[in-house]
Amino acid sequence: MASGRPVCFCLLLALLSSSGAPGGATAFPHPSKTGAVLFGGGQQEIRDYFGKWLNEDVAYIITPEEKTVFQSLTTDLERERFIERFWRRRDPDPGTAVCEYKEEHYRRIAYANQWFRSGKPGWMTDRGRIYILHGPPDEIESHPSGGPYQRPVHEGGGFTSTHPFEIWRYRRIEDVGEDVELEFVDPVGGGEYRLALSPDEKDVLRQVPGAGLTWSEGRGLTRKADRLPPSFDTLRAKDSPFDRYETYSRVQRPKEIKSTELRELVRLKVGFRDLPLKMRQDHFRLDPDRALTSFTVEIANRDLTYEPEAGSLVARVSVYGIVTSVARQVVAEFEDELISAYLPGEMDRGLAARSLYQKLVALENRGRYRIDLVVKDLKSRKVGIVRRPVAPPSYPDGALAASSLILSHDLRQVGGTPEADRRFVLGDVRIHPALDNIFVSGGPIGAYLQLYNVGLDQSALAPSLRIAYGISRRGVPVVEVVVDGDESVFWYSDRRVVLIRALPVRNLRPDQYDLKVEVHDRIGDQRLTLTESFRIIDGAASSPVD
Repeated sequence: MASGRPVCFCLLLALLSSSGAPGGATAFPHPSKTGAVLFGGGQQEIRDYFGKWLNEDVAYIITPEEKTVFQSLTTDLERERFIERFWRRRDPDPGTAVCEYKEEHYRRIAYANQWFRSGKPGWMTDRGRIYILHGPPDEIESHPSGGPYQRPVHEGGGFTSTHPFEIWRYRRIEDVGEDVELEFVDPVGGGEYRLALSPDEKDVLRQVPGAGLTWSEGRGLTRKADRLPPSFDTLRAKDSPFDRYETYSRVQRPKEIKSTELRELVRLKVGFRDLPLKMRQDHFRLDPDRALTSFTVEIANRDLTYEPEAGSLVARVSVYGIVTSVARQVVAEFEDELISAYLPGEMDRGLAARSLYQKLVALENRGRYRIDLVVKDLKSRKVGIVRRPVAPPSYPDGALAASSLILSHDLRQVGGTPEADRRFVLGDVRIHPALDNIFVSGGPIGAYLQLYNVGLDQSALAPSLRIAYGISRRGVPVVEVVVDGDESVFWYSDRRVVLIRALPVRNLRPDQYDLKVEVHDRIGDQRLTLTESFRIIDGAASSPVD
């Protein structure tokens, strides 16, 4: 039976339920009776206390759904009960009088403030964040002065000079993996070490021609301007751009607290369509046993409710997803918040645009799964739910294979220093998939594709590919582009080859088209063909993405 309660309401009921005090008494007296003791008696102090708790004390460990609920509370008594429940949900031993998790959390904050402060408090730095989330590393390699540096083999070898940097090694981080290695770089020498996505971020000579070359660059096999990861026989699996990105993203997220209330909402409201949404799946090979599956969700901004906030019009959307196996085991669970904001004069453009959300999940490629996704407009309380089967493809060794073929109106390389929002980024390429493959006449269309088990020329350690991009209308060819050699490949390693191509569609009139991508691997003498349909329409209607 479908239920009309919104997501936050179910969680709010649990958070405001009986605290377990004898006789049903509340665990905290009303603030009006305790304010003088706890907060010095003033309402401003009370507000400052709750604001500091939310934005400083638990900023890294509170989940988006919990934060949304806390911000919706209207009385101090509700906020006190929420905080009590917050720590109770994380208490490893509820039978004791002390919450060990809470004690350790505040110890880590104090340690971060003492040892990682720079121009800002220690808890606000990247080292402080990682320390608070995951505790002390098992090993630290410190280079506080930087300077001359012999790269290890897995970084390409060769001498260079570096900024100050540290490497933190964890034997295991829950929900992240085994043998986790994190690198922090101080690029300006001010003592604020930033979490690095690439080992090149510490290289002082990265932009200096002819200096600080890797072994491969010194031999003329590769160019510094197009620096690639080191040779395939020396590159560690965890150093590939995809694995480093996954680690970088996962290590900064709060540990997921399993929300039985939201699971219950999924169970009760499957098929509910109050808030229309679209969802797309794409699959990429992560390793021989796993695929990286991206779930991209699109919501038309005209279906969201915008309200004034600090001079802008803002819509807030809560996203909850759960991936389960055929045996109904929870494989992945996530909660996030999507925010869309425009200045009042930009609202006409904003309402014509769409908001996108994306989640990457690593799944066993021999498994079969299901995703249930809840999207809720926090202003209007409208909810939309989709349920889809998920079947990651297998990529057998030896046979030429490919990822999903993605068409996008926003396909571009991003810099080495990560942006705040790393959604829609694979390696160092930002991709906004077009969920319906509809594009505006005269606008750009980019094609993204990964290839696996591509043969390598042993003399050049590079692939030899011929790629033909053909566009037809109702079976009649209208455009064909053939790219060969280095021009055909954006990036490659022994594990994957990345192809990116801007399609020549500027002169195509509005209509339905078919794209065919034909791949010929000359080294292995293997061929592969992929197809995708798309439509070109007049005007600038629904193409922009928020």
